[in-house]
Amino acid sequence: MELLGRQEVWNITYDHALGETASTFYTLIRDEAAIYGRRIAGSNKVMVPPRSFSDETLEPTGEWVKVGPGGRIEAFTMVYEAFKNLPPPPYAFGYVLLDGADTALGGFFKGIDLTDPEAAAAKLKIGTRVVATFAAERKGEMMDFWFELEG
Repeated sequence: MELLGRQEVWNITYDHALGETASTFYTLIRDEAAIYGRRIAGSNKVMVPPRSFSDETLEPTGEWVKVGPGGRIEAFTMVYEAFKNLPPPPYAFGYVLLDGADTALGGFFKGIDLTDPEAAAAKLKIGTRVVATFAAERKGEMMDFWFELEG
């Protein structure tokens, strides 16, 4: 049998309700310039971004807990090629474990010179302290904040 290859382009736009948990998360970002997670019932674990239940135990979450704004880098990548619907390159994106959270939150890193990839990677290394910074005018979306090196 001959194995075939094919390029397919899917351009799908979804309009959907965010639900109570995600709606509250984005509203708090917009109105308070703060990031909140939800505590898993009967546990001290705080999930960020918040979910209505634990993906490990299926236990519900309840209490809203303010986290950050500081945290440490868990993973990162630097992007030098353009992707549709993403910022013009170069840019850096990664996951940050915010203070008070037990799961990492994705976001863009700003304020880092990416023209020298090795130097930039040294600044973004795993464990580096960062702080969530918020736009002056927020819409209630993930692009309302980004991470910058602490200090």
